[in-house]
Amino acid sequence: MKRKTQALGVFQWLLMILLFLVTLTMLVPLLHILARSLSDPLQSVGMGGLEILPRGFSLINYQVILSNKNLVPSIFNSLFITLVGTLINMFLTILAAYTLTRPGLVGKKVLMVFFIVMMLFDPGIVPEYMVIRSLNLMGSQWSVILGQAVNVYYLIIMMRYFQAVPADLSDAAKIDGAGHMRTLFSVIAPLSQAGIATLTMFYGVVRWNEYYRAGIYISSISKVPLQVILRKFIVDGDITTLVGTQNLMDYNALAQLDFTALQYATIIVAIIPILLIYPLVLKFYTKDAMAGGVKG
Repeated sequence: MKRKTQALGVFQWLLMILLFLVTLTMLVPLLHILARSLSDPLQSVGMGGLEILPRGFSLINYQVILSNKNLVPSIFNSLFITLVGTLINMFLTILAAYTLTRPGLVGKKVLMVFFIVMMLFDPGIVPEYMVIRSLNLMGSQWSVILGQAVNVYYLIIMMRYFQAVPADLSDAAKIDGAGHMRTLFSVIAPLSQAGIATLTMFYGVVRWNEYYRAGIYISSISKVPLQVILRKFIVDGDITTLVGTQNLMDYNALAQLDFTALQYATIIVAIIPILLIYPLVLKFYTKDAMAGGVKG
């Protein structure tokens, strides 16, 4: 028995070391991006990929990008698309999941087959573009918000959480005179907090990272989300996205900037909201479907 305990301890240590090394492969690049974005531009050029401490200290990169007349409005555009889009996503997903998990629903199998076929065989962007254009949503942020109102995969996940709630609770609510909406939001939803919180985060991350459809449907630079600006600057190397920084420094000072560090600063600004959301949702991951259930 003693030997078995010692062997288990060794295995646990090896597993912890392995997980620590895996974590470093994800953490070190992020820390390097942060360090270089905070470094003095005259020193950051020579930084290696494994350096996680700034060389010198300067906020000039953040001052430059936050003075950009296009970037700051795009942050608010992303916040609007993320908040409104996620609310619509969750509301429709919750309603659909509740409906599809009701016993005796006529045509349930047909609906599920249809949803799964649509999930597996995506019709593509062309039919969606034609629908958006026919609804006169081109150029509007609502084209992005309404274009992806429900994700079938997330809907199925939500259905599994709702199915985990004992049917006796719904029957008891019905006996007490509760209607479907009251049963959903007073009984089913509170017992599915883990699933709701998780899918809210998933939807929020997708909304925040939206750039593909926004780049197609929205042409006005004043309405595009942050990720479109980020792609132009980071991926395409479009330096014109820095228009507006002349008031902050002259062209000679601008030429001395480390543009890689400037790109890294833009990345940090883009991921901060997501990093702030994770701790708020993380506590729900370990809760099962009956968290906060009926007390005796």
